[in-house]
Amino acid sequence: MPAGGRPTVRSRRLGTALKQYRHAAQLDQPQAAEIIAASQARVSRLESGHVTARVIEVRLLLDAYGVTDPEVRAKLEELAKHSRNRGWWLEHAAHLRPDYVDHIALEDDATYIREWQPVLVPGLLQTPAYAAAITEGSPNYIAPDRVAQLLKVREGRQSKIEEGGATYSAILWESVIAHPLVSAEVHREQLAALLEIARRKNVTVQVLPYSTGVLGAVTSAFSTFSFDAEPVVEAVALENLRGTSVLEGSEDLTAYANMYDLLRSSALAPDTSVQLIRGVLRSLKDDAS
Repeated sequence: MPAGGRPTVRSRRLGTALKQYRHAAQLDQPQAAEIIAASQARVSRLESGHVTARVIEVRLLLDAYGVTDPEVRAKLEELAKHSRNRGWWLEHAAHLRPDYVDHIALEDDATYIREWQPVLVPGLLQTPAYAAAITEGSPNYIAPDRVAQLLKVREGRQSKIEEGGATYSAILWESVIAHPLVSAEVHREQLAALLEIARRKNVTVQVLPYSTGVLGAVTSAFSTFSFDAEPVVEAVALENLRGTSVLEGSEDLTAYANMYDLLRSSALAPDTSVQLIRGVLRSLKDDAS
């Protein structure tokens, strides 16, 4: 069962898929319950993500629903297995918001991560000094020991990208590069780190220039996640005042996939983006000398 009876992103993804395939097979919950020799209440909780299906239940249901694609079956069986596994971040869970835990779980499972950030350098690309400055500068007081713990969690998140565990693309509004929210020294270090990170084969960094008009200003930060060999958006995380919201509805996924494509087509090419970052860094170094 998900920790504390609360649906996790993995159990929700599994439950949503099982529900979709049941509907496609034109079966109701009582019929699904008969297939796995369980109650209708259990099927309902499986589909809502409040409990995680056992692998044998997944296999029986997929057989009954006529799902034969081996890749789909393997993916859902893996979700059933891993929903019970303890992620590396759970040792810090007592100090993290539940929505942040969901966000980390999405990152950990993803094969493709795409992010738009109009204000800050994305967490997956932040240097320790930049992350500390942003965290300590939050309008909500965060105790020093908790700041250290949050930085450790951020470091764990970044290992996914550093180790090539996902293909990562980030689009940053030009203000993120040109108008720092941290000290000049920390910002210079961060820009230099961005240039190094952008050289990785699994990372793409693009800058959306001011010349695109209001596009950057009216689009709040979001991340999209794909979990298969193809970059089909399967979950979206939105940053807001209260934390992070995860969207999984098909219309939401389509809308944000289209928005990311619009941002990417409007942004500078990766090579040109690197030149812009390098130019800003050079000017900052000249100002400091």
